[in-house]
Amino acid sequence: MAKVEIYTKGYCPFCVRAKQLLDSKSVTYTEYSLETQPKLRSEMIERTGGPSTVPQIFIGDHYVGGCDELMAAESQGQLDQLLAR
Repeated sequence: MAKVEIYTKGYCPFCVRAKQLLDSKSVTYTEYSLETQPKLRSEMIERTGGPSTVPQIFIGDHYVGGCDELMAAESQGQLDQLLAR
């Protein structure tokens, strides 16, 4: 299974929703909390190429985007393919 990384904040409902989807698929992911590690924000922005909202999700070398993009990948049947890489 591909490495999954997600940048989050605790009060973010979109972060909770994205993590719930990953949890429902029994996906192990690395979570980077911008609340406890605020210096990671600049790393996240560099990796995303600009977006600074959370969540920001990476699967392997693929930048997925935020919660909406993750949900879209799931509804289009692409998420499992990304995870299998």
